[in-house]
Amino acid sequence: MPDQTEGKEIAKLLEKIKGIINSGLDAEKTASILYLIGCPVPEEMLLPEMKLYSEYLPMAAEYPFTQDQRFLHMLWEAVERSPLCLASNFSFPYRRMIAKKLFRKCGKNFCCENGVRFNFGQFIEVGDNVFMNGGTFIDSKGGVTIGNSVGIAEYVRILTHTHSESNHAERTYGRVIIGDYAKIYAGAMIFYGIRIGEQAIVAAGAVVTKDVPANQVVAGIPAEILRDRHTDGKQREELNHRWLYQGAFQDE
Repeated sequence: MPDQTEGKEIAKLLEKIKGIINSGLDAEKTASILYLIGCPVPEEMLLPEMKLYSEYLPMAAEYPFTQDQRFLHMLWEAVERSPLCLASNFSFPYRRMIAKKLFRKCGKNFCCENGVRFNFGQFIEVGDNVFMNGGTFIDSKGGVTIGNSVGIAEYVRILTHTHSESNHAERTYGRVIIGDYAKIYAGAMIFYGIRIGEQAIVAAGAVVTKDVPANQVVAGIPAEILRDRHTDGKQREELNHRWLYQGAFQDE
């Protein structure tokens, strides 16, 4: 495994970006970060006029983006266009520092791979030691709460709203809650208002349309209880939810 004590120049760059973010973002500061990560905008004056896709959704009318939130969203997305996204010792800490400012709550040791997208980061709550793998999409308009030591695999989709069939403008929102030490495997889809119990497992490709009890494994379309989770009598920390080799990036 690469030695995380190496990469002094990357560490300096991260500290510089962290200082800029923590000082409060405006167009000038955001432009400076975009330049530092290799994604400069042609003119700094364009940034205040740039609107996110989410700002054209009805929820944004009720909960308008602050300047900080808009620029933090832009910085989260922009790194995907930079070669620096290929350097995990840059991109993991970079996303973590943005999440700590943008999410409603972000615990320690948050780990996030490339390609994770969401529409309202300010409605996401994340506990300690959470891992999100590449390609995951979180529709967070209705709110998402993710407990401690939760693992979310590749291309998971979490949806927190639905539309009326007779009137598309009628929407129903519902918070998704994922309990501590749950695991959501690749390609699973979780619908609005669903609660995933502690230490539950959602199998790959499952479509979850109803609550999942604690310590159960669900699979299928729609997902049904398959069996108890094989814990060998272990609970919580004993389940060893260490996501990368030797717990990389889980050292806060």
